[in-house]
Amino acid sequence: MAENKRDYYEVLGVSKGASDDEIKKAYRKLAKQYHPDLNPGDASAEAKFKEANEAYEVLSDSEKKARYDQYGHAGVDPNFGAGGFGGGFGGFGDIDLGDILGSMFGGFGGFGGGFGGRQQNPNAPRKGSTIQTNVTISFEEAAKGCKKTIKINKVEKCSECSGTGAAKGTSPETCKTCNGRGQVNAQQRTPFGVMSTTRQCPDCAGKGKIIKTPCQKCRGTGLNSKPQSVDVDIPAGIDDRQSLSVRGGGNPGVNGGPTGDLRVNVNVRPHPFFERDGFDVWCEFNVTYAQAALGDTLYIPTLDGKVKYELPAGTQPGEVFRFRGRGIQSLGGRGRGDQFVKIIVEVPKNLSQKQKALLRDFDNTLTNKPKNNIDDGTAVGEEKRSFFDRFK
Repeated sequence: MAENKRDYYEVLGVSKGASDDEIKKAYRKLAKQYHPDLNPGDASAEAKFKEANEAYEVLSDSEKKARYDQYGHAGVDPNFGAGGFGGGFGGFGDIDLGDILGSMFGGFGGFGGGFGGRQQNPNAPRKGSTIQTNVTISFEEAAKGCKKTIKINKVEKCSECSGTGAAKGTSPETCKTCNGRGQVNAQQRTPFGVMSTTRQCPDCAGKGKIIKTPCQKCRGTGLNSKPQSVDVDIPAGIDDRQSLSVRGGGNPGVNGGPTGDLRVNVNVRPHPFFERDGFDVWCEFNVTYAQAALGDTLYIPTLDGKVKYELPAGTQPGEVFRFRGRGIQSLGGRGRGDQFVKIIVEVPKNLSQKQKALLRDFDNTLTNKPKNNIDDGTAVGEEKRSFFDRFK
């Protein structure tokens, strides 16, 4: 079905080199235009809203975006590259090859510990590597918390060789050079006498065993990556670009070591109406001139649904009112923030002649016009100084 999808950059109306802020701004504009709440019963708007969500989920994630730029829609398919361990791009999925080799070889030489590091027993228990993955959630899901099913590639023992790395009918042999220790002793004459050092066995690369006939499925590693689905609880109040750790959700340990962790990086889609400020929420609400002047009953959108509010007569443009406890749940469940609503008074455009005449008649009846709108002989310079003095 990927061939039927529109280009994600085209969907959001941005160039391929667009910045994160440009992508976010473009998505928010489309989300506001096609949001189901503003287009009830409009199937076309709903489809475009979902298309924009899908495009943003990929282009806001640096890893998915890189795969999409290189491979197109196939690169962000959940099953992309989920074949054998190390089988081409994406074969390792979210697996950190350096962590795996470090845990397998115990930090010898270039595999984890660096040159001159402490020599370790290659058969000692090693903690499994950490799996890193990303998830995109909605603004409401971040505010209230949610459960997400995340697809990851997890390392397991090769089913073909049961983790030995050797082909069926064969088995790893003990290295004769180091007698299975993974280390060899070397002596060197110096002006101070004979120096004895221990270093990684050159024949078995510190593993203590040699595989003469490697398993074809895992290529002698004894491991394969396999796509798995994991349910993750995302706490209420989490913010964009924050991460959470799932203990024991990573790759299995080596030689009986503990399982690694799963690290989930969270991306939060921007909301078409709400802006987050810590645990508070801000939004703008448009009213007509008549509503602002006369007052009216408004129904303000909140994270809990619409709330009734009596707009006072004489409300000025830009006035802000607060709904206490209508904001975002704080992490740890210690209360909620507030919601702040800024009133935007819409000035009517394209008035008819009759409407213009009515407004002029109304304006002529006003006695409390703004002072800077009355020709009372005040010098322009004085007027400006007076205004800024009052402002200060």
